[in-house]
Amino acid sequence: MKLMTVLGEIPAPRGPVLAHEHLRVDVRTPRGRAPDPAAVLDDEKAVGAELAALRHSHGLAAVVELTGLGMGRDAAALARISERSGVAVVAATGFYHGAHHPSYVAGASTADLTRRLLTEIEDGLDGTGVRPGVIGEIGTGGEPSADEERCLRAAAAAAVRTGLPLATHAHLGRGGLVQLDILTSEGLAPGRISIGHQDLLDDAATHRRLAAAGAYVAFDTIGKASYQSDEVRLRRALDLIEAGHAARLLLSNDVSRGGYLKANGGGGYGVVFDSFVPRLAAAGVDDVTLRMILHDNPIRFLTSGEAR
Repeated sequence: MKLMTVLGEIPAPRGPVLAHEHLRVDVRTPRGRAPDPAAVLDDEKAVGAELAALRHSHGLAAVVELTGLGMGRDAAALARISERSGVAVVAATGFYHGAHHPSYVAGASTADLTRRLLTEIEDGLDGTGVRPGVIGEIGTGGEPSADEERCLRAAAAAAVRTGLPLATHAHLGRGGLVQLDILTSEGLAPGRISIGHQDLLDDAATHRRLAAAGAYVAFDTIGKASYQSDEVRLRRALDLIEAGHAARLLLSNDVSRGGYLKANGGGGYGVVFDSFVPRLAAAGVDDVTLRMILHDNPIRFLTSGEAR
């Protein structure tokens, strides 16, 4: 199995993988909403230092970096961070939710948007030659707008054409089943899809439906207490595991602004390892299952999508 990273194609690494992060992002000025001056992450030195420390302390092998078009992506910076930290970085192409769409999205057809994504996949990101290994995070703000639905369909078409996996942004965890229906209606297999931010949705039945359909269920905002308590996240993760769907669970922190970095007083990229995984273990989740969740699941998502 091979992964396309910002430094080129590599064999699938052996250590844990964070399935939804940002290493460089700028979403300060969404259209139609009040600006958020803090919604930026651009400290390469601090990010690289955190990743390197986690590689030494927890064996962190790779990060799936889901900063797409209109989100301040910087592929050259991602390559520098990966090289300096020793952690593989899988970069993304794709469209976030409507407030952050590039201006051309509103007038573009699904075919136009698909061509844009295919060009990035084939030719590289931001004029660097760095090729993406994932499509995402494809966003909706709840029920998809017409523009968001075209972006979902374009992303699915590009994924089918190229074999890349696709990760979504479901705002506050809502709308994941609709996202899955749209994506699969374009011929994309559920095992190539990760439905994002499901730990923000306190709804075990929805999580089970997504997993039973074959999609990956991303609990990817671990530690963000202002959105959801980790107590609720823990209960819902255990529900999914106990229902027999551990092979469809992905974990991550979704570090998305400078304030979340350890250097700035936040929990950083290590909350999953330092806090959440020990709580899963204390609740009875065994080492084999934890390795599957932290390593096997994200590697399968990035490569084949098939559970074993």
